[in-house]
Amino acid sequence: MLDKDLADLYGVETKILNKAVKRNLDRFPEDFMFQLNSQEFMNLKFHFGTSNWGGTRKLPYAFTEQGIAMLSSVLRSERAVQVNIEIMRIFVKLREFSISNKELAARMKMLESKFEKHDKKIISIFEAINYLLLPEEKPRKQIGFTIKEKKAKYGLKKAGR
Repeated sequence: MLDKDLADLYGVETKILNKAVKRNLDRFPEDFMFQLNSQEFMNLKFHFGTSNWGGTRKLPYAFTEQGIAMLSSVLRSERAVQVNIEIMRIFVKLREFSISNKELAARMKMLESKFEKHDKKIISIFEAINYLLLPEEKPRKQIGFTIKEKKAKYGLKKAGR
């Protein structure tokens, strides 16, 4: 989550949240919090279809699940504790959802492969039915003259017999 969104949730200004984090930087390693680079920031602005980001002059910080959990120890208010509890519950639900989504995706893949095999069999059945429904081709009588050549038997007599 971005610092701006977390500040809104915690009911503080973004600069207050960032100051509290900077005073306790040893609690926020790179896998807890990182600052977006300019390209990531531009992609984010493009994604949300906005030309500016509320007048921010600095690149925002993004917090991971562990970083958000650490914020509760930095921001020591009752609201911060309650917000942190709710955010942790949401992360748990998201994790459960992603696990069930993976199971659902695996089942869908299995069904797709099963039906793909069925599709091939159904296509071959239709091809066989179409073949059987085709009218039987009967040999046609030839129109016109036919010349039958008779082979003459020539008996050759051998001389001296």
